[in-house]
Amino acid sequence: MSSKTEMLLVELFTEELPPRALQKLGDAFASAIHTGLVIRGLTTADAAVEMFATPRRLAVRIGYVSAVAPDRAETKKLMPAKVAFDAMGNATPALQKRLEKEAAMIADTVRKIEGGEELIYLNLSIKGATLTEGLQVALTDAINKLPIPKVMTYQLADGLSSVQFVRPAHGLVAMHGEKVIAVSALGLNADNIIHGHRFQGAKNITLKHANEYETRLEKDGGVIASFEKRRHEIERLLILHAEQLGDVLGNRDDYVALLNEVTGLVEMPTVYVGKFEQEFLVVPAECLILTMKLNQKYFPLFLSADESLAGLSSRFLIVSNMRLDDPRNVIEGNQRVVRPRLSDAQFFFETDKKTKLIDRLPKLASVVYHNKLGTQLERSQRVKSIALWCGNELDPSGKESIGAKAQNAAELAKADLVTDMVGEFPELQGVMGRYYALNDGHAPDIALAIEEHYKPRFAGDSIPANDVGVALALADKVETLVGLFGIGQLPTGDKDPFALRRHALGVVRILTERRMATKLMALFSYATKVFGDKLSVNPAESLVTFTLERFAGVLKEQQHFSQNQIDAVYASGADCLIDINERLAALVYFSQMPEAASLAAANKRIGNILRQAKFVGETYSVKSLHQSAEIKLVAAMAQVLPEATHQYEQKEYRKSLQSLAALRQPVDDFFDQVMVNADDPAVRANRLGLLATLHRAMNQVADLSKLAA
Repeated sequence: MSSKTEMLLVELFTEELPPRALQKLGDAFASAIHTGLVIRGLTTADAAVEMFATPRRLAVRIGYVSAVAPDRAETKKLMPAKVAFDAMGNATPALQKRLEKEAAMIADTVRKIEGGEELIYLNLSIKGATLTEGLQVALTDAINKLPIPKVMTYQLADGLSSVQFVRPAHGLVAMHGEKVIAVSALGLNADNIIHGHRFQGAKNITLKHANEYETRLEKDGGVIASFEKRRHEIERLLILHAEQLGDVLGNRDDYVALLNEVTGLVEMPTVYVGKFEQEFLVVPAECLILTMKLNQKYFPLFLSADESLAGLSSRFLIVSNMRLDDPRNVIEGNQRVVRPRLSDAQFFFETDKKTKLIDRLPKLASVVYHNKLGTQLERSQRVKSIALWCGNELDPSGKESIGAKAQNAAELAKADLVTDMVGEFPELQGVMGRYYALNDGHAPDIALAIEEHYKPRFAGDSIPANDVGVALALADKVETLVGLFGIGQLPTGDKDPFALRRHALGVVRILTERRMATKLMALFSYATKVFGDKLSVNPAESLVTFTLERFAGVLKEQQHFSQNQIDAVYASGADCLIDINERLAALVYFSQMPEAASLAAANKRIGNILRQAKFVGETYSVKSLHQSAEIKLVAAMAQVLPEATHQYEQKEYRKSLQSLAALRQPVDDFFDQVMVNADDPAVRANRLGLLATLHRAMNQVADLSKLAA
């Protein structure tokens, strides 16, 4: 850095920011300002960057930043030398005009040869930006580029002008060490005054130095500025209170989203314990948990001896923004607020149980699924038919009645959409279906399938636990894919409003994790027929490609197969995912054999020869063979290919490729000694037929030519 470096602090003080987006906004604000200063040479890419975000502020502290960026050298192309100088070597008016514009002299120019032409370049020294200049641009860019889905337009204090931001801003701090930097944003001029907790901190705190920010804000302002530190403190307090009560918070994955949200709601957190009546525990735990977390932002607790839903405690934890010596009013107020919510859940549950799921089906006829694909009732009938097919794939003998059970579950799977509980809490669809199915007397595996048919709902989610659920979940996803592809609602770029990529990945996961030997074309073709005349196109082929593309991503990112290996197996035309996996495993093994590279290169060469010759036949006459190398190759093929083909048909792919390895030497000798494109047309055709036969046999498991460098 060319000047004294100091710590830089920038804070934007606002009204309450969206809590779920707070961390993302804070990261974006800090990153954009840091990047803007790096671009202008005012700090380094590896400078320490601290992000601060509370419900009422976004801030960043960077150590260290220069007051002035160093001057930098820059070379600018002016014009060809023949234009810049006349025959006597004097500067032309064109060059003089450019030099005047750049405030430069001929001594600042250099000559360079590019592409056979002599060009004139100008060596410039660009004065480094001041921090005031650079920060102003970086701050403006940071504000403009924040990931804000919807901005507010609000009037400034002058009553004449207005600005746009996620929430009205009321303060701007910009300090370089002890000095205030004269920048502005959103109608505000920077100063060194920060603001504490709305009720329990100093209203105005004057900073003497940028390095005081975090400590002064906490000590005098009652605010933990760091999002990470505040989140850690909240979690520490939650765990501490749970342990003191003899309860547990449960799986962290289940409460981390709420933890992030409440971190965005409080500036100086504390935790209090609330309680509700035991009678509410007769309501399914999912309902109670959802209403506490979604509506009230409470953390449910579980009995330490039983972390399952059945072990839900009647106590819950409240994260408050007020640290009080006597919190009774806060606790009682929260208990008073949650009680009607739980009463509503209890009422919905008891009311819903009075009507069986089967009796709710007619109501699905009035729920539109898609204007081109009909109602939810029509959709249920399609899923029912596909579920039978999927169940039979899992249970071909029919001994376990998977298909019939999947049909039964499919018929009831969407019935909970018209219950009061799901109407109030859509997140509980499927979950409530299981409870109501059990209440109606249905078998546990059918009830569980109703709940799990939405699985996997996201990356990392499990697939259904039993075969009935697997068949129903697969059918549900396939029906969605076929229907929407069939009416032209395909994903484009990063837009996928119907989550079809996620549905396809769900199909991939179910087929592979359950090791179903289902062929994609058969699956999608059957499902297409179920739609009758509702589809404008037959989507089966497109869906096979679409699903294989998703599978290729899994194979690369999770199983670490190379693109060449995947392309080689895909070229075989296989569309059974388990089969593809087995072929890939065999191909990886083959690739490590010493014969692999030579055979892959030969296979590629054969493919090129056949393609150039436009040869499509696979016949040849042994009697027409003349040279020793081609006779030996045919003899080797006669010995190897029947065995390799038999092993291939038995799906012993590794053994099949191992058998083919024996052809390496005869193939190499053939290409060393035999001219394929002989002058005699009959000889040429015979040799092409021989190679075509060999090519087909070598590429049964995978197209080996894809492995060639």
